[in-house]
Amino acid sequence: MSGWRQARAIALLPGNVTIVVPALILVLVAGPDPGFGLGGAAGPLVALVGAVLIAAGFAMWVWTVLLFARIGRGTLAAWDPTTKLVVEGPYRHVRNPMISAVAALLLGEALLFGSLGIVLWAALFVAVNFTYFLFAEEPGLERRFGDEYRAYKAAVPRWLPRRTPWERG
Repeated sequence: MSGWRQARAIALLPGNVTIVVPALILVLVAGPDPGFGLGGAAGPLVALVGAVLIAAGFAMWVWTVLLFARIGRGTLAAWDPTTKLVVEGPYRHVRNPMISAVAALLLGEALLFGSLGIVLWAALFVAVNFTYFLFAEEPGLERRFGDEYRAYKAAVPRWLPRRTPWERG
């Protein structure tokens, strides 16, 4: 797996979603208002929660990308997908931890920068991905991985994590 394949997919997809678009929102729509301008301890607390969400989302996202490269032998991009079904790590609890990670990152940015525009961008991101997974990604995974994916799909929720990790077989 070449580093270039991974870097290209990362730059084009989550790089644009979590860096370029939020930066444009902050520059073109409304500048940052850390903690949404709340007074007292509330503003810094909101910003701190945002920073924690960013860190947690980024850590989860890195973990999922590494799993895609190591186990799946592919990237997060639809044009260069995994060749093996990845059902390890966070994928044992939820089918889409990468999307959840990016959504957490976006919500963290919205809180840190006090940006309603980024909140709306995060909502649009989730809605588009929900639709894409329902009508394109999941049918494609069923075609590529057959019964293995169908068993996984039946046992592991799309968005809300299982309490216990799913075991194959």
